[in-house]
Amino acid sequence: MDTSAIFRTPQTILYGHNSFEKVGNEAALRGKHALIISDKIMEQLGNIDRCKQFLQENGVKSSIYLGVTSEPTDQYVEEALDCFKKEQCDLIIALGGGSCIDTGKATAVLAVNGGYIGEYMGGGKIAKHAPVPHIAIPTTAGTGSEVTDVTVITNTGNDVKMMIKQPAFMPAVAIVDPELTISSPQHVTAATGVDALCHAIEAYISKRAHPMTDTMALSAMKLIVNHLESAYRNGTDLEARKAMSLGSMQAGMAFTNASVCLVHGMSRPIGALFHVPHGYSNAMLLPAVLEFSKVACIERLADLGRIFIQESRDITNTEAAHIAVESVKKLCQTLKIPNLKNWGIDEKAFNLSVNKMVKDAINSGSPANNPKVPTERELEELYYICYDYQFSSRQEV
Repeated sequence: MDTSAIFRTPQTILYGHNSFEKVGNEAALRGKHALIISDKIMEQLGNIDRCKQFLQENGVKSSIYLGVTSEPTDQYVEEALDCFKKEQCDLIIALGGGSCIDTGKATAVLAVNGGYIGEYMGGGKIAKHAPVPHIAIPTTAGTGSEVTDVTVITNTGNDVKMMIKQPAFMPAVAIVDPELTISSPQHVTAATGVDALCHAIEAYISKRAHPMTDTMALSAMKLIVNHLESAYRNGTDLEARKAMSLGSMQAGMAFTNASVCLVHGMSRPIGALFHVPHGYSNAMLLPAVLEFSKVACIERLADLGRIFIQESRDITNTEAAHIAVESVKKLCQTLKIPNLKNWGIDEKAFNLSVNKMVKDAINSGSPANNPKVPTERELEELYYICYDYQFSSRQEV
């Protein structure tokens, strides 16, 4: 672990019942004309109209970009930026899932610093000027994007998911209202919930973990393990939704400061090439990657295993780590997480793409944070294993 570490968060975090209603107050402190970046689903649910009303009550005008229909792309960013400039906006409100929030982050930075979003990947271009104020309001409990300085944008020219991390991409305000997540369908609750658990686990086992991120990651794991199934089975269970929203946010704060690992490195190429939503691709990969990594992080996975069993019986760290992996597999099975084959990815197309996915995963930098760093050959084998991975029976990687 690092002997010194940085812990970044938004300037302001609002969490809890009716916190969405405070968006007008926060916006009025930061601008006069907001661009709301969202999607058609939020419009249909009435959340766009509610947001506009809250803004209007506080003297803030609003324009709307509803072009986000999938994982965020450079095209969405260009369209949102064009709308921002044409409407002469001075702040951004991203309302929706991680795709809307990541699009908002990129737009906020480019509005001031200019250039193409891909230029910021790998620190090629540094955002030297503060972005326009960005208020992030998640409607799922999964990505934690509202509290991270990371945006993941697909380059539509080469089918690469660009993971871009700089302080400027951190939203100024995060508003986390659990009631906004009640509308999430069951399958979205499942995928984003396992995604949030993945964030917490990877932050905890990352080579860049430190005491502050450990605190957030452990709390997030407990909240998610104890409440995800309840939120999945009964979407109107507000107590479960509250716990999941808090856990997702804590997991986001943990991983943005400790970095993610092998799951995310492998997941991004799958999303870019086969258009699998980020939450699903992470969930599909998590059990197999934990089996691969276990030998190098027994003590850390043991902590997760003891959260799952919630018992005080005396077991060894090795036994507890085994329980952690098997419990994650069982959870994925319970939540009906499909493997890559069952998602519908053609096996021949997948096999032909493995070499590119291996290279793109390594180039992302995330696998290097894993407690066990895979060779190219091991990474290739992991992709093949994950294609038709069975959550119901124990496998060795």
